[in-house]
Amino acid sequence: MTKLLVLLLSGAKLGKLALTGGTMLLSLVVYAFVFGWRYAAGIVLLLLVHELGHYIAARQRKLDVGAPTFIPFVGAWIELKDLPHDAETEAFVGLGGPLLGSVGALACYFIARSYDATWLLAVAYAGFFLNLFNLIPLSPFDGGRITAVLSPRVWLLGVPVLIGLFIYRPSPMLILMAVLAAPQVWKAIRYRADSPEAQTYYAVSTRTKWEYGFYYIVLAAFLAVMTHDVHEMLQATAAVRGTP
Repeated sequence: MTKLLVLLLSGAKLGKLALTGGTMLLSLVVYAFVFGWRYAAGIVLLLLVHELGHYIAARQRKLDVGAPTFIPFVGAWIELKDLPHDAETEAFVGLGGPLLGSVGALACYFIARSYDATWLLAVAYAGFFLNLFNLIPLSPFDGGRITAVLSPRVWLLGVPVLIGLFIYRPSPMLILMAVLAAPQVWKAIRYRADSPEAQTYYAVSTRTKWEYGFYYIVLAAFLAVMTHDVHEMLQATAAVRGTP
């Protein structure tokens, strides 16, 4: 009986690893057909690094969490089997992804500059941009999970950002995110500081709010600067190569 249980558990773990590996490979193949193999491999690797940031943060808070799952042109996510017990834990787990993802993008940036690898610089740009995009202060974005420690009402600031992005560059992905965010926007509208949820789940000290607010602003500012600067570098490179 014990051997049977061990085999079943091992099979379950192998199944999860196969799901992660299989969806990674699928994303790699799909991206490769569109962008080329090197760029595709870089993007998938940065997505994995981002999700590992969430995974590590969740494990540090002793939450049960599954391996990452990938979907082409949607991204990746990890399954939290144990939900956070309070807003601070949710913010901690939410911050882990863009923080480690930014480190990964920065590593690509330095390597690209050292070896004059334009394709890797493009990967770094995508990494900076995607992590910045994920910091939109609206759930289910990571930014929404981080800023929830301040107040769910902060999510209302993310609504014009999402609308502005859609006007600037319409995308089915943005429509999907808007649909997923709609219940959270309604929650933010109805949120009351004297509600039972505010007195329990969102009961966070002022110092903790300042700390996460500081982390969020610094990381968002860094990503905004790097996204802009790397985009300018890529445009300059393209202009030089296009010069007769």
